[in-house]
Amino acid sequence: MFFVANYVESMYNNIVMERNTRFYVSIKNAFTWLMAVCLVCSAVARILIVGGKGTDVWCQIVLPIAAALLYVLIALLDGKEHFYRTAVPVWMNLVYYGIIFWKFDFVHYDALIGWLFIVVLLFLAVIYNQVCTGKRPFTWLLIPLHLAPLAAYAYIHRNFLLEGNYRFLLPDALMALGLIIAVFAMRIHTDGEYHPTWGDRSDGRKIRTLAPMAQITAFFQVERNTCSNLFEESFEISHIERYIRQKRKEGYTDFGINHVLLAAYVRGVAKYPQLNRFISGQKVYSRGNDIQYSMVVKKEMTIESPDTSFKVHLSPYDTAIDIYNKMNAAVEDVKKSMELDSSLDSVIQYLNMIPSVVLKFVVWLLKLLDYFGLLPKFLLELSPFHGSLFFTSMGSLGIPPIYHHLYDFGNLPVFGAFGCKRRALEVQEDGSVVQRKYVDMKFVLDERIVDGYYYAVFFKYYRSLLRHPEILDIPPEVVNRDID
Repeated sequence: MFFVANYVESMYNNIVMERNTRFYVSIKNAFTWLMAVCLVCSAVARILIVGGKGTDVWCQIVLPIAAALLYVLIALLDGKEHFYRTAVPVWMNLVYYGIIFWKFDFVHYDALIGWLFIVVLLFLAVIYNQVCTGKRPFTWLLIPLHLAPLAAYAYIHRNFLLEGNYRFLLPDALMALGLIIAVFAMRIHTDGEYHPTWGDRSDGRKIRTLAPMAQITAFFQVERNTCSNLFEESFEISHIERYIRQKRKEGYTDFGINHVLLAAYVRGVAKYPQLNRFISGQKVYSRGNDIQYSMVVKKEMTIESPDTSFKVHLSPYDTAIDIYNKMNAAVEDVKKSMELDSSLDSVIQYLNMIPSVVLKFVVWLLKLLDYFGLLPKFLLELSPFHGSLFFTSMGSLGIPPIYHHLYDFGNLPVFGAFGCKRRALEVQEDGSVVQRKYVDMKFVLDERIVDGYYYAVFFKYYRSLLRHPEILDIPPEVVNRDID
């Protein structure tokens, strides 16, 4: 029985390993450059040999050349993390062969072979995608895959070959050779980290093992603000104030309660990583270990002083001092100039120059691109509406915290606010009265990323961390990973 259990566990681990297999190509690999040379030569040969003969320019020249060059660009520029995207130029190349065979006169030649080959092309395209995404991690399958279309192309033109006319086959032969060489350049990621595949976004990976109800909830509850839960908590801060005084004695002069509250949240995400999820395009994604913290700062605490937003990338491994250093560095960068000059402000200034009607279309287009995960990465980096958490201090304004709405644009799932310190008189069991200090916090939470029980467990842990803030000086021993 023990043997059977071990065997089942071993089989499960193998399945998980294969499912998470991701391939890449490195520009340090000679095979990668040899592949690039073959594909570029294929494009050049196609122009010199096929072009100018009254052929179908789009089908026989533009499409295969685009496929070859796109493959080279993906492999050289993005082959380390997104090699699976080479499935797109491979599909283009197979479409090229499909059109050739569709136009071939199979009615008077051999219709059965023609239709069979069209089906085979579709099968080959699916196999390539399966291999490159790790679902079928057998790279040797790609060699016959790349040879099959070339062999069939040579078969239907065998009369030319029998006459010794091999020149017309050179572009396709170079294309097949380059793709086969790419197979020898492919390597498996062995770092144990997650690497992206189809369905992932540049700012998060898609969660694929959610319960059925969790997968469909976002389709019924579309708007973020209609799916918000409100949570309020008060924290006794005597331990926190002692901790802050100690840090200031150690030389961290600007260390404050904001750093403690944020550090505790980050440490909570280390244990409960599902808090670092977000909803985009009615799908649930995880940011993994990238905790993106957004905040607003004013140049000066005056009515006339402008404000700006910026983003800080935090890690579950960060200590309170790590967070202090990252935040202060980001704030100082913003405050160095007399005017707002952050990249976000520059982009907004350009947008404000667009006429209102056109600007409305631009915003709609940005939302559409964001829905499908196609928003450029530099815009995601600038946007304060895309992140893990927005934290704001009402205490610096001398008022209690507010429930700040979530933004419909973007994917920010949590907005927290804390107020100014307040004193409260509390009656003890022996009848004595004790004065204590509290800070109130209010959170607006997207209920679709996790259920209420998960939020409850997280905030209980968050409260325990604030009772013992010295824990935040030590990196966590274990950082949990979100589910696949």
